[in-house]
Amino acid sequence: MTGDGLCIGDEAPDFTLRDQFGQDVSLSDFRGRKAVALMFFPFAFTGVCTGEMSGVRDRLDEFLTFDTEVLGISCDSVYALRSFAEAEGLNFPLLSDFWPHGAVAQAYEVFDPARGGPRRSSYVVDRDGRLRWSVHNANPDGRDLDEHLRELHAAVEQHLV
Repeated sequence: MTGDGLCIGDEAPDFTLRDQFGQDVSLSDFRGRKAVALMFFPFAFTGVCTGEMSGVRDRLDEFLTFDTEVLGISCDSVYALRSFAEAEGLNFPLLSDFWPHGAVAQAYEVFDPARGGPRRSSYVVDRDGRLRWSVHNANPDGRDLDEHLRELHAAVEQHLV
């Protein structure tokens, strides 16, 4: 179980969001072609989020080796995400769940209404569009972050077979 209603094995809620370049990205675009690692993060330009997304950037080749797309999702605007990506050299899609505010985070049961953004959470969606793994980590430190990225990578590799 990933939340109150989403379960591992369920079809992942589809969405279309704009990336940091203003291009539409739909989860269903990857169905039948790639697994997708969805990484919800609270806010661009914050310490933990910067560390997490930079960690993904540094290990991106490990994920792409397994025919996987990595998508970062926050409630920041497209413009903030573009600035964040440029400042940190993030070379993977960052998607804006800005409006309707947090709708995708709500569909994945990770929206925190008190903070106005998603809780730090990751999902692996297999090529068939099914949820295969999830983890929710409010505030990983450096060691936890590296462990989290190793677990995410292992989950992606496992669900591509």
